[in-house]
Amino acid sequence: MNELILIRDLLIQRNGRDALIVNSLQIQRGETLAIVGPNGAGKSTLLLALARLIKPKHGEILFNGNPISQMNDIEYRRKISFVFQDPLLMDMSVANNIALGLKFRGTDRDELRERVIRWSQAMGVESLLGRRAGQLSGGEAQRVSLARAFVLDPELLLMDEPFSAVDPPTRSQLLNDLSTLLSQDHRTTIFVTHNLKEAAQVGDRVAVIINGELKQVGTPKEIKEKPADKSVEEFLKEL
Repeated sequence: MNELILIRDLLIQRNGRDALIVNSLQIQRGETLAIVGPNGAGKSTLLLALARLIKPKHGEILFNGNPISQMNDIEYRRKISFVFQDPLLMDMSVANNIALGLKFRGTDRDELRERVIRWSQAMGVESLLGRRAGQLSGGEAQRVSLARAFVLDPELLLMDEPFSAVDPPTRSQLLNDLSTLLSQDHRTTIFVTHNLKEAAQVGDRVAVIINGELKQVGTPKEIKEKPADKSVEEFLKEL
C-alpha cells in the first residue's frame, strides 16, 4: 500500500446542507493532487476536513491506514502543514516567522537554524530573514508562508489557492518555483485552485469538484479528453 490518504463515503454538511460528497479518493504518497472546481464547489471544505478543522457527517478519512478521527489531535496536526490564501504572518522577522512552528515543537537551536536557512534558500527569501513581515510584498510574504510550511517537514501539505492574492507575473514565478520544488521534494501535497492550467502545471493528477461532489480524478489529459459527465464538460468550457 503506497497511499497516504484514503477517503471513503465522505459526507460533509455545512449550515444544514450537503457541502461535499466524496465516494472514494486515494492520494498516493509523494504525489501532488490538484483540486479544481468553480467557486463554492467544496474544494476548501475538503482541505478543512483533511486538516480536521471540520467534522464529517459520515464516512472516514484514513491517514497511513488509520482513521484521522481516532488519532491524537496534536500528533495528527504535526503531520500536516496548511498554506492559506493569505500568508497570515506574525508581526516579527521573516526568520522568526519561518521558525515559529519549530519553536513550538521545542526543536534544538542548531537544527532550527539549519532548517530555517535551508527552506528560506529553497523559497528564495534568505536575503529577507532579518526583515519584518509588514515590510514584505505579497509575493515575498507568500514565499515566507511556504517556507514556514515546508520547514516543519510535514507528511501532508495542504494548499488553499495560495497564489490567488498576488499579481499575475508573481503568481507565474511562484507556480514555477513550487512545481519545481515539489517535483524534487516528493512531498504529498493537495493544491486547490480554480485554474486548470495551474492544476496541470503543479499536479500529478487533478480532481474535479462541482456542486459539492467529487466528479472525476485523473491526469489533466484524461480529464480534458474524457470529462466524466456534462457538469465537468461545462466547467472545462468556462475556463
